[in-house]
Amino acid sequence: MRCFFTGLLVSLILAAGCSNPEQRHSDKTVFRYNESKGIATLDPAFAKSQTLIWPVHQLFNGLVQMDPDLNVQPCIAKDWDISEDGTVYTFHLRDDVYFHDHRLFPGGKGRQVTARDFVYSLKRIYDPQTASPGAWIFNRLDKEKGPQALNDSTLRIHLKKPFPAFLGLLTMKYCSVVPREVVEHYGDAFGHHPVGTGPFRFKMWREGEKLVFVKNPDYFERDVQGRRLPYLDAVAITFITDKQSEFLEFIKGNLDFLSGLSPANKNELLTRGGHLNPKYEDQIELHTHPYLNTEYLGFLMDSAKHQGSSPVLNRKVRKAINYGFDRQKMMKYLRNNIGTPANSGFIPKGLPAYAPDSVSGFHYAPDKARELLRQAGHPNGEGLEAITLTTTDDYRDLCEFIQHQLAEIGIEIEIEISTGATFRDMVANSKLPFFRGSWIADYPDAENYLALFYSRNFSPGGPNYTHFSSPRYDSLYERALSTMDPAKRQTLYRQMDRMIIDHAPIVPLYYDQVVRFTHQNVRNLKSNPMNLLMLKRVKKVQP
Repeated sequence: MRCFFTGLLVSLILAAGCSNPEQRHSDKTVFRYNESKGIATLDPAFAKSQTLIWPVHQLFNGLVQMDPDLNVQPCIAKDWDISEDGTVYTFHLRDDVYFHDHRLFPGGKGRQVTARDFVYSLKRIYDPQTASPGAWIFNRLDKEKGPQALNDSTLRIHLKKPFPAFLGLLTMKYCSVVPREVVEHYGDAFGHHPVGTGPFRFKMWREGEKLVFVKNPDYFERDVQGRRLPYLDAVAITFITDKQSEFLEFIKGNLDFLSGLSPANKNELLTRGGHLNPKYEDQIELHTHPYLNTEYLGFLMDSAKHQGSSPVLNRKVRKAINYGFDRQKMMKYLRNNIGTPANSGFIPKGLPAYAPDSVSGFHYAPDKARELLRQAGHPNGEGLEAITLTTTDDYRDLCEFIQHQLAEIGIEIEIEISTGATFRDMVANSKLPFFRGSWIADYPDAENYLALFYSRNFSPGGPNYTHFSSPRYDSLYERALSTMDPAKRQTLYRQMDRMIIDHAPIVPLYYDQVVRFTHQNVRNLKSNPMNLLMLKRVKKVQP
């Protein structure tokens, strides 16, 4: 009966297409969203971007998970112990978690997950043969000692040194459990034949057209009333590349969910003040939430990487740029007030270490910017060569706004537009003196942001794209890593954040905000600071 149900449901989804909603044909609930950038793989070992993390999250589980408030909660591990020195983690696994049904398992039924599955899955991530972009998350692992399966239900992980953010790091989708026999059978094609333990299981994928997951009837998690999750019967993902077409499909009711802002819908859906357009109040709901993403401009601080002298090597010039434009005005007119002007440090709103009262950042002060230029030997910008700012086309408007305002105080900015892949390569290989950047949290700890300025993390081997270097900063960073007391660690984080403001290797622009639009028949789609798409508790009611 189960096979008949899933086959019928998929047939209805495919027959419906984008112009004919599934629920006209069936009382089964299907959550439909679009992924305009496409999906290359469903293998958690390669779930690097939000585009891939969202679908992978529906199919796979790890030892632990985050709730909407970024608290680490049990998942396949029901509880755990941490040694007093913070280097040994012992996880105790549930005994009711099974992989999705697959013909490679005995009788075609899902096999129980054991600690040995986690040993294989975690080692697979840092195995060079896998070439996972997530291998770095295990740099602190003592690989000679494990991970170890003490028995079927006990997993032990040893770290070389304490790392207080380790549990948060384990919530990343890289750390999902996968079945060895299925991975080895499919090899590189596992990403197109995924088998996990999640609330939904893979059913069908038409490249560039539609991807379908169906409810996992054997999922282990239940709600507070004891009902098995998920509530939805299926998830259908389309791949419409044109943002205007995606928007129209959402307005027509053929998509349940729209994420983020684009020029195609920003001014139609939102007022200038960032509220939902009143014409849609009876049809659509707007959901906003702080997003762990800091948008910024970065300066290359490594003089050896510049050809000759560069004005960005002068701290006073960098600070003049920071004081020379109005972040509030920029947010109002270019972002419809979605996001918070970055008038504090690099740590974004939404993390405990975010402290605008104790970390005073940059604000619009053109007279102060002019004075800094005078002190730098360039009164009113005299003798200051033009500075090239490289960005991608989707941030052109922000950069042009900054360009215009800085020109008023005598700083000439030339904007260079680059394509995504080329741009990322140039940033990673220290080829750009001034560039636009953004940092979305990998895990919910300020250390993930402050690592961008640790000297041992110079790019291309690490995320320190500015090549900022300070022995004092490094010392504070290393102290924070060995400090298990959360309050003391936050104090160290804020000291480092103040140092970044003082040295100005970056220009913080804004702390981003999750922006989601849903139809009013969608319930329980919770926003969260990681912008993770959590569907296992979502319900759809008849509109």
